[in-house]
Formats: sequence, C-alpha cells, structure tokens
Amino acid sequence: MDYAQYLENLENKLRSSFDLYRDHKINNLELDLYGRFYMTTERYLLTKKAKIFGIENNEHILVNKIDNLDASKLSEFIGCIIDSIDHIVDPHPEHMSSIVTGVLVIDDSIKILSDEIVDDVIKFKFHKGFSFGLRGWVDVRLLIVSLKDGIVISNKKGKEVEQVYKIS
Repeated sequence: MDYAQYLENLENKLRSSFDLYRDHKINNLELDLYGRFYMTTERYLLTKKAKIFGIENNEHILVNKIDNLDASKLSEFIGCIIDSIDHIVDPHPEHMSSIVTGVLVIDDSIKILSDEIVDDVIKFKFHKGFSFGLRGWVDVRLLIVSLKDGIVISNKKGKEVEQVYKIS
C-alpha cells in the first residue's frame, strides 16, 4: 500500500467523527493530515438558561510521513507535538480532557528501526494538567506505522487506538 492510499483509508475511517484537513500547518509543523474532534456535554435544570455544568472532550490527530526515521527526527517530531499543544488545546473552565495523537508513517519495515527508536516510542509518556486539573488535562499518543509491514508500534496510551491506524 502506498502513502496516498493509506491517507485515503484513514480519512474514510475518521470522516464520521473528525473534521479533517489535508496539508495543515500548526506551529511550524507541516502535517499531511490533521483531524480534530470536539464533544461537549451539558446538563440543564428545567431550561437551557439554567445550565448546571458543561464538559468538553477533544482529540487531535497529527499525521506525517517521514523518510529514514532516526532518533533525532523522532525527538524533533515529539518536540513539535508537545509545542503544538499550546496552539490546539484551549484549557477553559469546561475543558475536561484532550488527547493529541501523533502518527509517523514510514515506508520501510519496522525491523530496520533501531532498538533505541522502538524503545523511545514504547516508553514515551506525556501528561499535562491545566490549573491543577481544574481546567482539564492533555495526554499524547505516539504511533509509528510501517506501510511495508502493516505493523504499528505505539506508546501505552496509543494502544487504545492501534487498530484504527493498522493497514486494512
């Protein structure tokens, strides 16, 4: 499967829930595909004028293809994801949680990646609370998808969505 087909398949899977944008730029990070999902839940007392509370959950997907993945390119991508959090997450009083999913797509086999890169992905963890959790938090998922093998490696948080990014 080539990268254009993979992006098209991924868009078809995500289209019903996400707003999708091709060739999107966030904070100096050029993305091949950007997806965002917003869900707001509100509770009222008798009328909509008497709102008791509201909760907002968000998810952002950042997809890029990279050639010749090495440790420096991986750390650069991770740094760009973390820097972009300030631009895509708005921690207001009703914000509960946001998840940022960073997906790197490679043409090569996962087997040619160094053990250091695989370990860095598996051990990667990022969690940030806003105002001691009163304005919610953000978690980062990190995935590497091999177009040649159809294999996905991810951090612990990314295991939740591995099946979505697998080549089908």
